[in-house]
Amino acid sequence: MSDQHAPGSREPDLWESVTLLHAWLEENRTEEDPESLLLLRVLKLSEEVGEVAQAVIGATGQNPRKGVTHDWDDVRSELCDVAITALVALRTMTPDAREVFAAHLAGVRERSLGHL
Repeated sequence: MSDQHAPGSREPDLWESVTLLHAWLEENRTEEDPESLLLLRVLKLSEEVGEVAQAVIGATGQNPRKGVTHDWDDVRSELCDVAITALVALRTMTPDAREVFAAHLAGVRERSLGHL
């Protein structure tokens, strides 16, 4: 994998980036009601999941009318958008998103993999 950062620079931290994206969205939001805001962020997540589906359909040429319209890089990119959008929605719910996610991931790992 090629280094996409300048020499001496560091890769952006996932949670630092989520915090910055959340702050940017907060500065530019038009919805004041916290529940409505969360609903809109979850709707955005649904939109992103739909874009993954569209990319998979396009990468596999499953729509005969359109043919192949996407590639697997598009699918990877859309999956990343889903993950980012979900983490920002989680951050919208709680300032402790990092800890909530880590605890949940640990539980899923334990249930799925045991003590690996």
